[in-house]
Amino acid sequence: MWETLATDFKGRPVLNRAFGGSRFPDAIHFFDKLVVRYRPRQVILYEGDNDIGAGATPAQVYDSFLQFEKLMREKLPETELVFLSIKPSIARWALYPKMQEANSLIKQYIEAHPQRLRFADVGTPMLGPNGQPRPELYVKDGLHMTLAGYKIWTRVLRPYLKK
Repeated sequence: MWETLATDFKGRPVLNRAFGGSRFPDAIHFFDKLVVRYRPRQVILYEGDNDIGAGATPAQVYDSFLQFEKLMREKLPETELVFLSIKPSIARWALYPKMQEANSLIKQYIEAHPQRLRFADVGTPMLGPNGQPRPELYVKDGLHMTLAGYKIWTRVLRPYLKK
């Protein structure tokens, strides 16, 4: 739903391969079709939100991340992977502690294995002073983001992008 992706990163060769309802098993199953076929210099990955929403544990999300990262190392060993933290949302606020746990596991792994791995925290700037998700960042369903939400992601992600 990031309709402004190309203009947000104007002058950079971005390709949006996201699809609604995606979970880690989908990204792993379709890895060759979604990632390898394009031989990217960099992959920006957002997964885990729908996984936890469907009942996956933080450990399962972490294990799935490790599977995805293993595919990256095997099939695209020179390609950098940037993981976008699982975002807070109004609709899944009760699940956010599990999302934070998954984020923490993934971040710790990335920090221990920094070669070609980065962790971008998109969640913290989406929280208001009260520690809750900022309502203006979400459409009516309380899950998907408004343009204002994507502006935050753009700002957070820009320093991670390869030139």
